Amino acid sequence: MKSQHPKLKTAPRPLFSCGFFRNCTQTVLSPTTTTPPALPFPATSDQPPPKPTSPPPPPPPPPPPLPPPPSSSHPPHAPTKPDSESSSSSSNTSQSFTQWRFPLTNSPISHHLIHPYQQTQEKPKLSEPTPPRKAPDSLPPPPLSATKLEETFHVAELRFSSGSDEDKLGALHLLEKSLVPNPRAVADGGDAVACPATVMKWVVSCLKERVMAKSASKVLLALCLVEGDRHAAVEAGAVGVVVDAMADLEGAVAERSLAALELLCTVAEGAAGLRSHALAVPMMVEVMGRMEGRGKEYAISVLAVIFGGCTDGAVVAPPEEVARAVMLALQGDCSARGRRKAAQLLKILQEENGRLDLTQDG
Repeated sequence: MKSQHPKLKTAPRPLFSCGFFRNCTQTVLSPTTTTPPALPFPATSDQPPPKPTSPPPPPPPPPPPLPPPPSSSHPPHAPTKPDSESSSSSSNTSQSFTQWRFPLTNSPISHHLIHPYQQTQEKPKLSEPTPPRKAPDSLPPPPLSATKLEETFHVAELRFSSGSDEDKLGALHLLEKSLVPNPRAVADGGDAVACPATVMKWVVSCLKERVMAKSASKVLLALCLVEGDRHAAVEAGAVGVVVDAMADLEGAVAERSLAALELLCTVAEGAAGLRSHALAVPMMVEVMGRMEGRGKEYAISVLAVIFGGCTDGAVVAPPEEVARAVMLALQGDCSARGRRKAAQLLKILQEENGRLDLTQDG
């Protein structure tokens, strides 16, 4: 009979057969521990563990706290409470850093997870500047009354009579300020209040002065819009003065002077004085060649007046030269009215002098 021996219970095997990991399971590692515990050496070694030659380096300083966000129109979102109180501080820190540094713009919940500091970095929308208000158009001055016009002429006559250039220029500026902005007011009251002959003579004489020619041409043109003042201008010798002064006048001053001369030609004595002037035709031909636009138109119109009413042979100018000058002027810039006047002038020259030979050189 066999005797039954009791079974020996074997010791339980450790979790790890390696001695290194067996010792690791017997120690507790904490994330908050600054220095790790010393690991024991295997039992086969009788030497104690070496002591550290230098103390471990201190832990890195924590990151500085974020500055408080400035006041914004949108209040920052309240931080959400964590679902579990057992989550570690390292995971929370890494999560908030990731969300602040790399926001998910395409995520539907990105608007709820934007850090307050990121909201302050958005560029504010600039308000569109308001356009400047347009100034209202200046209204024309009210018409001059007869009494006011008489006072203006009287003051201008007194200043002209002083004889100084400063007073004469001041008188021209006074007339220019009163008559030029609203010439219709002068036309409406022209029959009742005519320009004094003394004032008209001073205005015509100032046309010869280079410094005063600009204002004098404006005042003369404004006065010639009234038929009654045209007679006074012709009596003051305005026709001859304008023709003689055209050699030195240019630009807008020359255009206004020619326009006044054309108006003076509508008066019988004005047209007669123009035809009797020896330099009228050559001066108008020269002006027609060097001026453009309105100036050329007025010169052609004056020539049409001269040749249209000439029946006594007073005009001593070759019609062929005038016709060639007109044809040459039409090749440049010329208004529609100037072309009509040129056609009228060429027709007059053909009728009075027969067939003209325009192929010869001048």
